[in-house]
Amino acid sequence: MGRLFKWLFYLVVLAALALVAYAYIGPFFGADFSPPQTEIRVPLQLEED
Repeated sequence: MGRLFKWLFYLVVLAALALVAYAYIGPFFGADFSPPQTEIRVPLQLEED
């Protein structure tokens, strides 16, 4: 049972390193992580007392 947890721990650490590497290297391969830049206007009507 201990070996299973050890391998799961190694897998989680490897996945975290792969995610960090993808975040840094991804833009060089065409991955775009920026949000779309669009302006959204919603009309707002305030009530008067």
